[in-house]
Amino acid sequence: MKKMILSTLIILLFLSCKEEKKTPTIEKDKTEVFQSILDSIYAKNKDAVGLMVHIEAPDKKISWSGAVGITDKNTNTPLSEDQPVLIASNTKTYVSAAILRLVEESMLDLNQAIDTLIFKKTNALLKTDGYNTSLIKVVQLLSHTSGIHDYATTDAYMEMIKKDPKHRYSRDEQIKLAMTLGDPLGEAGDIFTYADVNYLLLTEIIESITGKPFYTSIRDLIYYDKLGMQTTWFSTLEDYPKDLEPLVHQYWTSEGFDSYEIDHSFDLYGGGGIASTSKDLAVFCQSLFNNKIFEYSSTLDLIYTKASPKKPMEGNYYLGLFGVDFDGVKGYGHGGFWGTVVNYFPELNASIFILDRDKRILSPDINRLMLKELKSYYKTKQ
Repeated sequence: MKKMILSTLIILLFLSCKEEKKTPTIEKDKTEVFQSILDSIYAKNKDAVGLMVHIEAPDKKISWSGAVGITDKNTNTPLSEDQPVLIASNTKTYVSAAILRLVEESMLDLNQAIDTLIFKKTNALLKTDGYNTSLIKVVQLLSHTSGIHDYATTDAYMEMIKKDPKHRYSRDEQIKLAMTLGDPLGEAGDIFTYADVNYLLLTEIIESITGKPFYTSIRDLIYYDKLGMQTTWFSTLEDYPKDLEPLVHQYWTSEGFDSYEIDHSFDLYGGGGIASTSKDLAVFCQSLFNNKIFEYSSTLDLIYTKASPKKPMEGNYYLGLFGVDFDGVKGYGHGGFWGTVVNYFPELNASIFILDRDKRILSPDINRLMLKELKSYYKTKQ
């Protein structure tokens, strides 16, 4: 009898193993499908130079990175999913999170006027240009409803970069440009106008309160080390991480821009500036929206404060976040000048990062296709 039971167990174990070999694992299945989607899109859009995607969906044990194409037009070096990128305006979400940490520590109030928070010389400069800084609130900088004219979105600034791409800008210089390249747009709270200068002023506020360089304070406030974000840094302001692959070349071919040929200071002081691997960016995104950065959930709730200017605006902007909707799947995230975009989708507790480089029009389609596939795992994979 014992021999019969033992024989039966061996047969069952054999059949079990045999069946397991026949059925692809979820890990292998999703990797192949996600990569095939990416390959298919690139095959039809090779002028995109290179595409990179990272999907983080911990509820389904998905943490996948993929890349296709090249990283450098001159050498045709293949693009690696482990290469870091300049995330540009995605940086605004990091700045917002750092400001909210200061609010959580009772060192700042969102409805506080900025006149006593920004540097004295900056306050004097704004007042000279017609801004009443005692009426502009911190929350209005975060939501781009301050009424302050931008420099980064002007044709004049783009021409300056083309003329002298290696010029090393300072934050003071860029804030001054915001004053000289345009007049006040209106009273604080009147209109929504996306403006990098708002976030330059926010990094001044961070420095005023902490007494440390803003990039050091952001690192500390967001807990880079605790979260394991070892490949996230402010390019040229902090040391390049050891043993990390070279930055990706990021292009804007129609304007003749290559990220390697432009001094990173043109977009560095809070409006942009962070360089990161796609994995680190996804870790930040998941940590933020799963409340691993703030002590209280009520602090995270503040980031969903919606921009509500007196004049109606198109779309939704919150505190360093855009609202998105892909075929009914709603999310929050941000995009960047160099072709990066990351969104978090609460329904799936998942983040999707995309680098579409020189053909930014592809990003919505990539998001939709990846979401469609990801949703199928939530419906069918247990």
